[in-house]
This record gives sequence, C-alpha cells and structure tokens, in this order.
Amino acid sequence: MSDPYVLVLYYSRHGAIRAMAGQIAHGIEQSGIEARLRTVPAISANCEATEDSIPATGDLYCTEEDLKNCSGLALGSPTRFGNMAAPLKYFIDSTSSLWLSGSLIDKPAAVFSSSSSLHGGQESTLLTMMLPLLHHGMVICGLPYSEPELIHTQSGGTPYGATHLAGQHSDQPLDDTEAALCLAQGKRLGRLALQLHD
Repeated sequence: MSDPYVLVLYYSRHGAIRAMAGQIAHGIEQSGIEARLRTVPAISANCEATEDSIPATGDLYCTEEDLKNCSGLALGSPTRFGNMAAPLKYFIDSTSSLWLSGSLIDKPAAVFSSSSSLHGGQESTLLTMMLPLLHHGMVICGLPYSEPELIHTQSGGTPYGATHLAGQHSDQPLDDTEAALCLAQGKRLGRLALQLHD
C-alpha cells in the first residue's frame, strides 16, 4: 500500500489557480503528508479531439486512480459565470464509478477559486464545487475565522475556501494575505487527512 497523500486537483488557464495550488500543497506538506499536484486537460471545441496523455509542461493530468487513492482532496478552479470551469467539471462528471464504489466517502476535501473581479462569483463557485464532493460523501473543510487574514483581507479569502482576485487581465499575483490563507487551508486539510486516514 502506498503512503497517504492529498490530491491537489486544479484547472488553471492563466496561472493564478496553479499558484494557489502550489501554496496549498506547501501547507499540506507542512502538516506531514505528501501533496500530489494534478491538473486536467482543456476541453477541445473540435469533436473527437484529444490531448496527449502527458502534458508538454506543468503538472501531470489527473487519473481516476489518483482520485480514488487519495487521503484528501483540494479542488481548485477559476470562476466561470459563478461555477467551476468546464474542464474540471468534465473530469468530476466522469467519476461516477468512484461514487458507486464509495471510494471517497469520509475523506476530507477543500475548494479554492479565483476571479478577475472582487464580486466575480468566487463564493458561488466554491459552493457549487462542494456539491459533487458532498455527493461523493466527502467531508468539507473550510477556512475558520481563527485565521486572522480572513477578517482583514482586502482581496481574496472566504470561509468556504481560499480565493484570489486576479484582476481584469488575470495578471495580479497572489498577495500576502491570499498566500497565507492558501497555506492555512492546506495545513488544515493535511491535518484532517492524517487524522481521518488513521
């Protein structure tokens, strides 16, 4: 049996979600459990088009086995009209065999998102990302207000999960508060994954 790990599964188009995923993974590993970064391919507008099974750059594409065998999950997506991006939704929609087998029941999960405007649907995206995870029987892990950055943030950060304000051109880097909240979310998720795994 392999060592326990937390899967950090994300889709990132302009790099903001990838940056958040890295901070969350760092927090997970600080809690004493491996973080495994995975992404999903973009959806092609051409019928029958497929991506290579290994991306040319960046993190590997997620497999069903990656998800099935994780001890916890951090799920990240940019906001698309108040919902998760289609490539990530497409992957999640393909996991009915894991739902049938109950593979994800009682495993902790957290969500994170980014938008170009402050009121661009961050919270609704996080809430809608939780729905399939609840159907899988996962235990949702938010961000408690014991994290001081959550009260003082002037950009991203919600009790539902870490968020980032990417700006109109999606080119704003994570600020210190957003990075700290990602790290805190990763630490909490990692601790819970270890506790529930034991």
